[in-house]
Amino acid sequence: MFYQHHKSSQFKGFVQTRTTVAVLGKKGQNVADTAVAMLQVCESAEGEVYGLASSDASLTAKSLADLAKAKLDSPTIVGCAFSKILKQDRLPPLKLKDTALVFSGRDYAHAGKDAGESFARLFQTGREQAAAAFVRKCEGDFLFVIAESEGLVAGRDTIGLRSLYYGENAFFAALASERKALWKIGIKKLESFPIGCVGYAGKQGFRFVPVKRLEYLKPLQITMEAAAKRLQTILELSVRDRVAGLKEVTVAFSGGLDSSIIALLAKKSRVNVHLVHVAMENQLETDHAFRAAEELKLPLCSYTYTEKDVQRAVPSVLEAIEEPDPVKLSIAIPIFWTAKETAEMDCRVMLAGQGADELFGGYKRYVDDYLRFGGEKTREAMFNDVAGMYEVNFERDWKACNASDVELRLPFAARKIVEFALSLPLEVKLEVEKNTLRKLVLRRVAKNLGLPSFIADRPKKAVQYATGVNKVLGKLAEKQDLSVREYVEKSFQKTLAKVIPYE
Repeated sequence: MFYQHHKSSQFKGFVQTRTTVAVLGKKGQNVADTAVAMLQVCESAEGEVYGLASSDASLTAKSLADLAKAKLDSPTIVGCAFSKILKQDRLPPLKLKDTALVFSGRDYAHAGKDAGESFARLFQTGREQAAAAFVRKCEGDFLFVIAESEGLVAGRDTIGLRSLYYGENAFFAALASERKALWKIGIKKLESFPIGCVGYAGKQGFRFVPVKRLEYLKPLQITMEAAAKRLQTILELSVRDRVAGLKEVTVAFSGGLDSSIIALLAKKSRVNVHLVHVAMENQLETDHAFRAAEELKLPLCSYTYTEKDVQRAVPSVLEAIEEPDPVKLSIAIPIFWTAKETAEMDCRVMLAGQGADELFGGYKRYVDDYLRFGGEKTREAMFNDVAGMYEVNFERDWKACNASDVELRLPFAARKIVEFALSLPLEVKLEVEKNTLRKLVLRRVAKNLGLPSFIADRPKKAVQYATGVNKVLGKLAEKQDLSVREYVEKSFQKTLAKVIPYE
């Protein structure tokens, strides 16, 4: 057991948190016990250090039981669970002048420095100015919450890979990286913290100030060749930034277009790359993954699962993603397995190709929209999908990996790539005919990189179907004489009751 109380301290490196919570007592009450309760419901089995901080003091402990015994008295408190991912990650929480800060993130534009130090320098200009400036300038994925004497200040990057939620009731205004932390203190109605914004919480609730949001722009006049050349350049930079300083990474690998490009570029960045492929038994996709790995000359770790494995995974994955959504569950299970195998390999960073379909027109519905509604409506639909990736996909995938203390990094979700993709005309993304290939510009990049046509021209197959998980969930539901949605909802309620017992 140990405690560290700080009236004032210097910033010493960034904070990489597994779980972040923050709470404000609307009636001016001490919320230390409330913050501990929020952390408790998110508690991992081992390997964590926990922290609480207010504007007056901060403390850390090796267990939540020890943390609960400490005396911290404040109506505004931030807290976190810390699990070290990289050697340079530092213990939270941190005190800055008369405030407390919990920060989780990476600044890929300054690979030799850490994001927390960048934030600390900006902090000298004033709290509100620093928060807005950081959201505007940082090229990475991050979230932060600052506790002041009478309020909370929070921010999130423009893409939203790391999960963050907020909500309020009559007693509290609170934020947390996991929904269950808010449910625990009686906040039932909650929302995802808006991306590219700074938020302020006080006794009257929340207000948000947009700082750096994605913009809907007219398409560039650009040829396929020029678009592919530019995309390859910024994609190479994105991958290089995300593996800088690492000895090894895994790549969630299907052998398809997106994961093969990421794997090849990671290899070119001189990091040890381990491909991880997961699927149910006897899936054709597994043979393709081996063939693609052989072409890339990279080691492939392939893991096969049974119906019982899916059944065992359902409660853990539902607890992680915190939603009884059958589609999200069927996608999250393979991601959960891949992260778990990554952790078993003693590797803590995993790359994946999420985001490419929304950015470059990978879904068949985009062609259908074009044929029905025309180009402008299709571009609007694609923009809305990109702007909503954080709620639909990224938060789910981040939490599925976070459950194994594996940090998910998505090269396609770099802000420069997102902004460039949004500026591209539809003609470089898709052909306006049914049953044709999509993501044309990305396929051109693959060919320019030397990938063979069996990879570059491979049609898209969604992960839940390619791995066979979707079919197995249907079988499990059928055995209980339930629809898949009913089966998932029943499993979720049972899981939630164990995590947050009825009182």
